[in-house]
Amino acid sequence: MSASLAPIPSDVAALSFEEALAELEKIVRGLESGQQKLEEAITAFERGSALRRHCEAKLAEAETRIQAIVERADGSLGTRPLA
Repeated sequence: MSASLAPIPSDVAALSFEEALAELEKIVRGLESGQQKLEEAITAFERGSALRRHCEAKLAEAETRIQAIVERADGSLGTRPLA
């Protein structure tokens, strides 16, 4: 099973978009510094991959919700049912 298809760990799935993004940014800074041992870097990369997938899913969910907002003929906003 490839890493991109692995399920998102429950501790990552419980994070808000903002929390996941902040942790992902911290991981990226750590990896860019080059100061981690190989095994730590691999573990951080794996967690970062899960965080990235979680953020992408949250963004897709938000996009779907935003696309469901429609302007009615009278100018008021409403929502259309999500598919």
